[in-house]
Amino acid sequence: MHRLFQNFIDHLSSASDAAGLRDAMADAAAAFDLSCFAYLSVPDQPGASPRLISNYPSAWIRHYLQSHYERFDPIIIQALSHPEPFEWGFGVGLSALPKQRPELFEEAARFGIRYGYTVPIHDKYGPIAAVTFAANERRPQFERSINEHARVLQLMAMYFHAHARRKLIAGREVDGVALSPREIQCLRWAAQGKSAWETGRIIGISRHTVAFHLDNAKAKLGVRSTIQAVARLTASKANI
Repeated sequence: MHRLFQNFIDHLSSASDAAGLRDAMADAAAAFDLSCFAYLSVPDQPGASPRLISNYPSAWIRHYLQSHYERFDPIIIQALSHPEPFEWGFGVGLSALPKQRPELFEEAARFGIRYGYTVPIHDKYGPIAAVTFAANERRPQFERSINEHARVLQLMAMYFHAHARRKLIAGREVDGVALSPREIQCLRWAAQGKSAWETGRIIGISRHTVAFHLDNAKAKLGVRSTIQAVARLTASKANI
């Protein structure tokens, strides 16, 4: 077990792009008799697309993203609402999920995705991503891998997210001032005319927490108002 996990970490460390990260997770998952996985990170700006790294069939990935299924996928909604890992599928675990969006589950099943184990990833500010290990059938080896290696799979999900975030997300600086992902996110929603309450509802945190991040951003940027902070963000040429 230790060797498998260390190999996974080594492969993640040597990966330089999304394909390398995907292969590292796919190889590690296969070692646990888990045929496929998907990592989806929550976009931190209005209108942005989620980042999806997966070895699911490419046709399903393309269809999922083009249809914006992440906006109403019961699995993603559950992962963003609750930090505890969970099993799902027809008659398994959260059995009510397929009833919420039966057409989505039926489509996924046609691509061999019928059962899964999802690890939500939350930080101190709220939900940010989810990793799912999925299978076509609820075979004994799939159940055994989930039951026996749940903790390892959770650690794998966390390490994968950490590497993906560090290697694939551009620096977040405004005129040389480093802002946190949440500060950037709150400023971008403010730029769209959203109040602190509206932003909190959108990204799943309280109005007071949104105000806290906006205040931090203003202090870092040396401005007094949110409008001024948004203007600095908009005018910045940094790739954030």
